Amino acid sequence: MNDYTRKLMDKAIDTIESAELLLDHEKTDVAAGRAYHALFYIAEALLNEKGLQFSKHGDVIGAYGKHFSKTKLLDQKFHRWLIEGFDTRQIGDYHVDTKIEMDAVADMINRAREFLEATQKYLTKADE
Repeated sequence: MNDYTRKLMDKAIDTIESAELLLDHEKTDVAAGRAYHALFYIAEALLNEKGLQFSKHGDVIGAYGKHFSKTKLLDQKFHRWLIEGFDTRQIGDYHVDTKIEMDAVADMINRAREFLEATQKYLTKADE
């Protein structure tokens, strides 16, 4: 695993922990955004290991789908979670009349943790 990938993975861990703290204080919209960004950083880390970097969220999501979901290198559910997380983050960030439910945010955080674990295993195998 290269240095930039490691930094992205560390950032994902910090972001998951931040999402948990925000959820503990019932800041669900912001916590959802943090949970999504954890998913995003993990996808970025995986793509970085293939020498791919993008500046737009849509490009990262699309490239992740192409290089990891369609090829089944990792479970396809992670791509779906990334897309759903992006949509939920959009609601939390830009809708003023909607509040994301605590259970939905807790689920996003759990998904980020599961994606993180699967990615750590994948990257460890790739280093062997």
